[in-house]
Amino acid sequence: MDVRAWLGGIRLSGFMVIMMGLVVLAAFVLVPTIGTYVDQRQQIAALEEAVQLSREEVAELESQRERWEDPAYITTQARERLYYVKPGEVVYLVDDDLPPELEPQEQAPISDELEAADADWMTKLVRSVTEAGLAQSVAPVTIGIPDPEPSSTPTP
Repeated sequence: MDVRAWLGGIRLSGFMVIMMGLVVLAAFVLVPTIGTYVDQRQQIAALEEAVQLSREEVAELESQRERWEDPAYITTQARERLYYVKPGEVVYLVDDDLPPELEPQEQAPISDELEAADADWMTKLVRSVTEAGLAQSVAPVTIGIPDPEPSSTPTP
């Protein structure tokens, strides 16, 4: 009953109705404006971040340009990238210089018929050459010579 008494005590005047209408109208006008303001602030923040990244990239490119003005850096890059050497120098290139953790662990077969060899071919080549050089007897060359036909008569 307290609520009914309270609601019964509220009187609506013309001034109060006009003020309520103005508050509702202000809410309808300001809500889209506030949404636009928030969107624009987010765009400004994103653009400021992009400008900062661009400034960092420009600073990196300027430092790289300064490095390229140094003759020692140019010489180093030519030696590393293009394999330039000074007269009289000997260069050794290492093809398989990956650390063991970066090497591929499992290799897929090359094709259905061919697969990678399990053994080291260089070791087999060296072993074959040394065994051939140490052999005591040499087999006769039979390439191009027809095989003898077996005789039909038994030998005693």
